[in-house]
Formats: sequence, C-alpha cells, structure tokens
Amino acid sequence: MKHERNNLFYRLDLFVILSIVLPFSIYMLTLAPSVTFFDSGEFLTATASLGSAHSPGYPLFLMYAKPFTWIPLGNIAFRVNMATAFSSSLACLAVYLLTLKLLKNELLVKNERLSSFAVKACGLAAALAFSVTPRLWLQSNHDKPYPLLAFISAVIFYLLLTWRDHYEHGDERPAYVYACTFLAGLTMGLHQSVVLLLPAWIVLIVLADWRMVTRVKELVLATAFAMFGFSVNLYLPVRATQNPLLNWGDPKTAAQFMWHFLRKGYPDDPHPRGLALLWAQIKAFNVPHEFTWLGAALLLFALFCLWRRQRDIVIAYLAGVATFLLVIVGHFNAQSDMIFLTEEFFTPLYLLSAVLIGVGLFNVLAYAIRNAHLPEKYDLRVYGLIVILLFSLPVSLCAVNYYENDQHNNYIAFDYATNSLRSLPENAVMFTWGDSGAFPLWYLQGVERMREDLDLPHTPHLVFDWYLDSMPRVFKDSNLRNYDVQSAPPETSLRIAITDLIDQRPVYIDFSTRYSVSFSDYIPVQKGIVYRIRRINEPGGLPDISVWENYNNRGILNKISFLDLDTGKAILIYANSYLEAGEFLLSIGRVEQGKQMLSKAEQISPDMKASVQQVLMRYGLSR
Repeated sequence: MKHERNNLFYRLDLFVILSIVLPFSIYMLTLAPSVTFFDSGEFLTATASLGSAHSPGYPLFLMYAKPFTWIPLGNIAFRVNMATAFSSSLACLAVYLLTLKLLKNELLVKNERLSSFAVKACGLAAALAFSVTPRLWLQSNHDKPYPLLAFISAVIFYLLLTWRDHYEHGDERPAYVYACTFLAGLTMGLHQSVVLLLPAWIVLIVLADWRMVTRVKELVLATAFAMFGFSVNLYLPVRATQNPLLNWGDPKTAAQFMWHFLRKGYPDDPHPRGLALLWAQIKAFNVPHEFTWLGAALLLFALFCLWRRQRDIVIAYLAGVATFLLVIVGHFNAQSDMIFLTEEFFTPLYLLSAVLIGVGLFNVLAYAIRNAHLPEKYDLRVYGLIVILLFSLPVSLCAVNYYENDQHNNYIAFDYATNSLRSLPENAVMFTWGDSGAFPLWYLQGVERMREDLDLPHTPHLVFDWYLDSMPRVFKDSNLRNYDVQSAPPETSLRIAITDLIDQRPVYIDFSTRYSVSFSDYIPVQKGIVYRIRRINEPGGLPDISVWENYNNRGILNKISFLDLDTGKAILIYANSYLEAGEFLLSIGRVEQGKQMLSKAEQISPDMKASVQQVLMRYGLSR
C-alpha cells in the first residue's frame, strides 16, 4: 500500500505541467506587445540597462527579468513582459503545490486512485482560478514585480509547512526556517510589502514550536540568513558606480542608498479620511471580485474545515489579512484616486486565498461523493463529473475576465510616445509631467534608440540634484542649482529651466504639463499632442496640422478591449487635442479643417459630443 501511495505521489507530472503551462499559455495569448503605461517604461529601461528603478529600486526583479531580454523574440518590452508572465505562472504552480501540501493526508473515498486524482484536480483548479483572477492577470501581461513576490512568499509558506511536518514527527530541522529568512530578505529586493507577511510566518513557527523564538543561536542564524538575502540590494550602489542609463536616486553613497531604499523622494502629506474613503480603502482587498462570491464562500468553508485539523493555517491566514489591512489601510491611507496602486500589494494574499479555495473545493467534493451513494467501482463518468465540478470556477473566471485583460493589441502607450517624438523638431527639449507620459518616452529613446537627439526631462524630478546630474547636456550650468528648488513646487523648477533653455533650443511640453502649470511669461502653442513654448512677444504663426497625418492611432479610433486608467487618459488626451486644434482652426477661418478635427475628437470619445456642439455653436456652425 505504501509503495502504491508513493507511486501515486510521483505521478504528479502532468498536473504540475498543466499548472504552469496553461496559465503561461493564456498569458502569452493576452500579453502586451510593447511598453504600456504606469511604471512600465521605467521598469523596461532599468531592466535593459541593469540600472535602478524608482524607490526602492527593485533590484531582484531587474536581475530576474534581464535574461529574458536575450530571448530572440519580439522587442525588449515584449521579452520583459514575458518574464512577468512566467513569474505569474510560477505563482500558479505554487498554488497547486501548496494545495497538495494542505490536502496530503486527505482521502476522498477509500479508493486511493480516485482520492489522489481529486486532490491533484483540486490543486490544479485552484491554480487555474488564481491565474485568471483580474488582479494577477492584469499584472501578468506587462512588467510587474508582484507575481514574483507572490511566488517566493508561497515558497516560504511551503518550506514552513514542511518544517512543521518534520517537527511534528520529532525531527527538528531549523535549516528550513533559515532558508525562509534568507528568501524573506531576498524578496526585499522585489518590494518592501513582503514584511507584511512576517506575522503570518511567525504564527506558523510559534504555534508549532514557540521555544524556537527564544533560542539565541537560532535567532542569530535566522537573522544572518535574512541579511544575506537582503544583500541583493547592494546591487543598487554597485551598479550606480557605473552610471547606467536609468539610475533613479543615484544610490552610490550610503546616505543616498538609504534615501532611495526608504522612499524619501516621495511626498508624505497626511490627508483626512472619512468613512467613505476608509471603506474604499478596505475594499481594495476584495476576494469576491477576484474569485466571485462562490470563491469567497469556498474560502470561508475551507477555513471552517481547517479550523478542526490545521488551526495554525487559519490563524496565519487571518493574521496576514489583518496585517495587510492595518498597514495598507491604516498607515498608507491612499487617496481615492490612488487606491488602485495599493491593490497590487494584495497579490500574495490572493495566492493564499486561491489555495484555501482549492481546499474548499476538495471538502465540497468529498461531501458530495460521500452522500451520492456511488458504486464502489468508479468509472470515467465519476472522473468526468469531478472535472466539471472543479473546473467550472476557473473556466467561468477566464470567460468573464478574458476580454478586459486581453492586451495583445495594446499599442496605445507605444503610439502615444512615438507620436510625441514625431512632433518634435531636431535637438528639442520636451518637459513631461506624470509617470505615464514620461516612462514610455524613456523606453523608446533609451532602449529602442528613437530620437536620441532629444532631451526629455521629467518635471517632478527637477528638484533632485541626482537627476540634474544625470542630464548634463541640459542642466550642467542650469540656474536650478542656485535655488532651493526642493522647498518649492515642481512648476517653479520648470519655469527656471524653460528660462535657461528657450533661447538655446526648441522647448516643448507635453499635454499633462500644459494643463498642470499656468504660464505667465510664455505661451504654449499646440503641435499635435505636444506644445511648443514661445515668449509672449514672439509671433504665433499658423498651427502645424500636418503632424496629425504622421500619427499612428491604433486603439484610438478602433477601440481595443483593454483600458486601464492611464490608457483611458491617453485616449482622452487625443480627443481633447483634436478638439483644441479644431477650435483654433475655426477661430482663424479654416472651417472645413476645423470641423474635421472636431469630428475626430467626437469619434475618439463620444463623450465629447456636447463639447463639440458648444464649439460649433460658438462660431455659428452646424454639423
């Protein structure tokens, strides 16, 4: 019997393969083909150049993704996106293995073959359900560090459960705990939110052997291994000495490294919070949204079932949820328009939730089969019914979420950046405002080597000396160095920089800068989706509308399925730019061209219909 059980255990190959291959196949079908918005362009540039991304630098993610850039398939962005798809698939594999770990002693019926199949099928169903949840799927289609963080955190849970099993059999193996502390320290090179899992891990250790936390030798060794893992962050100062293409924070010195690692470059202005904002922050962790209400019910049922047999798992999970909510909601206190950023931090909790859903599926299946009075000989019909029951949830989730997460034709960020670059004359300087407007430009210029004659300063960074040092061609002798710009708003730095440059080079700003800053000494002159800066006393001239003919409008005129917040904003920028150009053309008597521009604005965004009508009425025109 023992020999048969061992053979069944080693016949996991097909399920293991499916738990990673199926998610990876889905992600490759829906993978973004190039740079996207948010942090994408920055991560891509930092990965390609082995530099430093925004605080805290993300060194482990950059080193993990770098080998994928050597794959001769697609562009660099596609390859790094593929790296994230693979790490998400590893996270799905971890769901499968953890589910099996929790169900290893469970028997569905006396028939071991059917029981083994059911356990593996529940693990695979849980892995596939996790793979097509909105949060993980969104992170899997472009460059993100959170799926890799979720995978490593799951490995830590797996090692702790293995250590617990050995301890319960009288075999103390602290090496498992040392491996966990090493991985925890290593994961700090992905994102600092990993520390929010510490209470859950400590619960698993203390409930198994509380004396372990009182042993000085073991605590010292565990700390040493954690510091050894944390040493991956030394990558940042070492690489900074080589002045890579993207060297955010320039962490060469110990002081600058700590400034970078501790996120000192971000504003920390507390703001009031009412009950509505508090509730919105709490709802950022939303199991029903990720797994449906059926998944949430299965999770609660699993907690109920585990409470009797593996109480430490329940307590650890609840401790993790409580810690995440207390810190992310209580400490971070994100404003309403920024809550979507904190949602990414919950990925490890969703992984654990998927494991519990797998346990819940097994217990529901066990109850159903034990009360169905099936014959002792189980034929293919029984196996078929199990498959239908277990895989209804992941199939439904995939069907519901596929359209919204299909990015295979998402070129909006790429086209937005290339259209901006096409609008600029030789040797121009264009100031950007906002990560999504700047980062795709960084990628195209730094990695794809487009328009290297241009300089593209990012206005919010003008207050940092390290950033001015990184652009000597623009800021070597800038008056910005003579003022305390860090105590002034970024628009002050922008005005000083424009004054320094306007008589030397063509100066432009992007759409976001145009509507974020008020100019008193200069006038922005539209040129497509960017604006040339001219002095008040400089002749304005006629608008250059030929630039619109060179624009690529993929996903703008013909809508794509995927629309995140900044993709939607980019589309509105196009619509507003066409509206603004059309109104100006009408004002100088070029009626037909103006009406064409207005028509394009309405075609891009039907919500512009009222604004277009107002403009036409202002000039006594009809459609």
